[in-house]
Amino acid sequence: MPELKRLHAHHAPAVLAFELANRAFFAASISDRGDDFFDRFTERYEAALAEQEDGVCVFYLLVAEDGSVLGRFNLYDLQDGGARLGYRVAERVAGRGVATATVQELCRTAPATHGLRTLRAAIAHDNHASQKVLVKSGFVPVGPAAPADLGGKPGTWYRRDLRP
Repeated sequence: MPELKRLHAHHAPAVLAFELANRAFFAASISDRGDDFFDRFTERYEAALAEQEDGVCVFYLLVAEDGSVLGRFNLYDLQDGGARLGYRVAERVAGRGVATATVQELCRTAPATHGLRTLRAAIAHDNHASQKVLVKSGFVPVGPAAPADLGGKPGTWYRRDLRP
């Protein structure tokens, strides 16, 4: 059974393998991270861990029994009881409800674990799978997302109020 785990230093090889194996799949629906992301992966990974340690962000992995990463679920810019949600799942589990179930789990646990009352997510107009995940998870559209919010693509901001 997959388990949602907070990002730790020892996850780095599995995260890199996940990102590399799914790069083309992700680029079909969200902006590609670019070669620089992979060239500077260790530096960026350590910076993410530092942000998590500082309480600015919280990064989660959905980890399979064999230790491979099935998905990344991130809470960015934690402040004033709110955060931005970002996520991506491996191609091999896409379309099987994995993202929806994990987003719903985060919505249930985020109030007690992180003191959050609201989550927001920006989704590109052509990313229908992520739109479905958010709607099934109780998010509602609240306005346009600028291309700068989505790596150059226009989209919509979604919001969900969380219950403690």
